[in-house]
Amino acid sequence: MHPTVPRCGVGFDVHPLVPGRPCIVGGVDIPSDRGLQGHSDADVLTHAVIDALLGAASMGDIGQHFPDSDVRWKGISSLLMLEAVREQLAEAGWEVVHVDCIIMAQAPRMAPHREAMQHNLAAALRVAATQINIKATTTEGLGFIGRVEGVAAQAVATLVGGAR
Repeated sequence: MHPTVPRCGVGFDVHPLVPGRPCIVGGVDIPSDRGLQGHSDADVLTHAVIDALLGAASMGDIGQHFPDSDVRWKGISSLLMLEAVREQLAEAGWEVVHVDCIIMAQAPRMAPHREAMQHNLAAALRVAATQINIKATTTEGLGFIGRVEGVAAQAVATLVGGAR
């Protein structure tokens, strides 16, 4: 592969909203009476970013690297998982060019927290905040998201390099 040819990857994740859990999205603890259920901190946005990065590098998916059957990942901050993926990408010669994300949630409101999320993801990836874009939308009351049963996120990542 030519080192200047960019590679793109897509990531998607969804987690249910349940009582008694924090609502961590993009490393931000969003005020809410319910949070995201999962093995780690269930950070739906960071999980989508991880899968997009791994996909762009043809390095599998989040489940292969951080299986929910492994107690090491129980309750862990997804930003630490993102840092580990960044290290794996760097070792393989990959450089993050850009990550574009969308969070789908009827509630809680995500838009007020976008800048903090952007800075958290950029810090974990050691890139400029301008290399991370985060959008938030609702589903206009439709589906499980509209019924406030869960939150979903999608990400597209662009990398250059590889084949070290």
